Amino acid sequence: MTFPEIRAVLFDKDGTLLDFDKSWAPVNRSTASWAAGGDAAFADRLMAVAGFDPMSEKTRSGSLYAAGNTAEIAEAWRAAGVRLPLPELVAELDRRFTENATRAVAVPRLAETVGGLSRRGLLLGIASSDSKGAIARFVATVGLSDRFAFLAGYDSGYGYKPGPGMLTAFSEKTGIPASQIAMVGDNLHDLEMARAGHAGLRVAVLTGTGTREELAPHADLCLASIADLPEALDVHHASA
Repeated sequence: MTFPEIRAVLFDKDGTLLDFDKSWAPVNRSTASWAAGGDAAFADRLMAVAGFDPMSEKTRSGSLYAAGNTAEIAEAWRAAGVRLPLPELVAELDRRFTENATRAVAVPRLAETVGGLSRRGLLLGIASSDSKGAIARFVATVGLSDRFAFLAGYDSGYGYKPGPGMLTAFSEKTGIPASQIAMVGDNLHDLEMARAGHAGLRVAVLTGTGTREELAPHADLCLASIADLPEALDVHHASA
């Protein structure tokens, strides 16, 4: 199989650039407890609604926590019995999620990989179901703000995954056709966005909630982590 020349890479954030459960388990617990008013049983129900198992501390693939955005989580929690007004709930969840970005656990070799791709002349971006503020806080915390030409969250005005809006916006902002962009993510929403936006390469990574069995049929490449991406791009550019 051959692929077009790749000139830019658009990354998902959670589960792709950061270790999903190590980064999110603590804030999932504290935020659910707050929304439940300290009722432990109710908090467990809210976490279950969003896809988190408090016993195993694992997030279910395809769940709201794994692939949804703040507004979708808030709406589900309201339907489950949280009495706070929706705008207040969304605002507080976004505040807590943004604050958590400073404590996120990066995937191994993040800085090395991102720096190497940038030095090759590839333009890099992030498209996440988190808020743009949380994305910016994360990349600043890990010292990589200058490496990314584009940041888009659920609140950036480009629509939500799995729609193509964030990928299309990245293409328009950089002037690089979608056919020369690789989309890298850890769940089906990312790969579906890549397909809908006609990305040149759909890359799945296994550092998040998705499994190889789930993701590989929908991806051009399925890698252990982004650390394998530079070599994989070299191999496939050589065969193009």
